[in-house]
Amino acid sequence: MESDGGKESEPELKGGGGGEGETEEGSARTHLDLTSFQLHDLGGVDIPETLVELDLTANRLTTLDVRINLLSCLNKLSLRQNLFDDDGIAPISQWTAISGLQELVIRDNRLRRIPDVRIYKSLVVFDVSFNEITSMNGLADVSNLLEELYVSKNEVTKMEELSHFHHLRILELGSNRLRVMENLENLTNLEELWLGRNRIKAVNLCGLKRIRRISLQSNRLTSMAGFQDCVALEELYLSHNGITRMEGLSSLENLRVLDISNNKLTLVEGISDLTRLEDLWLNDNQIPSLEGLDAAVSGSREKLTTLYLENNPCAGLPDYLTALRGIFPNIQQIDANVFE
Repeated sequence: MESDGGKESEPELKGGGGGEGETEEGSARTHLDLTSFQLHDLGGVDIPETLVELDLTANRLTTLDVRINLLSCLNKLSLRQNLFDDDGIAPISQWTAISGLQELVIRDNRLRRIPDVRIYKSLVVFDVSFNEITSMNGLADVSNLLEELYVSKNEVTKMEELSHFHHLRILELGSNRLRVMENLENLTNLEELWLGRNRIKAVNLCGLKRIRRISLQSNRLTSMAGFQDCVALEELYLSHNGITRMEGLSSLENLRVLDISNNKLTLVEGISDLTRLEDLWLNDNQIPSLEGLDAAVSGSREKLTTLYLENNPCAGLPDYLTALRGIFPNIQQIDANVFE
């Protein structure tokens, strides 16, 4: 990133971002946000030892300033969008003074492996997305108190070392090279699972009872089988796959959002029992007509507010919009058409 032309001057840096982070006049500094200062190092920056949060997003750092290890009150540290490689981030594994850290973000750097963070026993958020990591090896040493784990946009090929994350609520593994859904059975508190842009061919959710959001967009699915036990599911995203039939959804009574766009569907079916469905995305399929649609979506006729059917053969039928508005009395949007 290029400099925005005013944040590199020493007076502003000495003040830690123009005074941001002071709770009142003369009080101890607890927050320091140096986002987009384009810093190569922190030599000209005052780093108060009272900091609770330190945000170094969007700089050009390659090494860690040793003064960070003096921040015994630090809860959140963001190193996002810098130039750290494995060696550059390695010292953090020995910094026991900040071992009470709860949130560590090393997103968008040059890591090739999971950093050693075993000393951070209180860690609840760990983000190493947008790096060059090829394996999840090392996650076994991450705190079992972790609630949010982000490893998206890497080159990971296998889901592993997850079994101890009993408190995990969010798992983001999108944009990797995964082929198989596995080792999820112990994640009994998982609420969100993001696996878009992988190479997964079949659904295996190991009966996750609390899962509320699932994304498997842009994979290689040909079947929807496998979601039937996810009874708490509210949002399901399956666009850009090779699914030919709607099935296995009748038990998902809490489902509000269903996206099956860009697949190979020829019939709307299997969702008549869903009474809470609000958004239904069926665009870019092969659905020939609107015949039977009323019955197919009977459970949510009055609840449905958004429907996408464009780029199906049925979207070219005369009175297409009029017919749909007649079926769904409370519809607010059909394709790009928004109604008052």
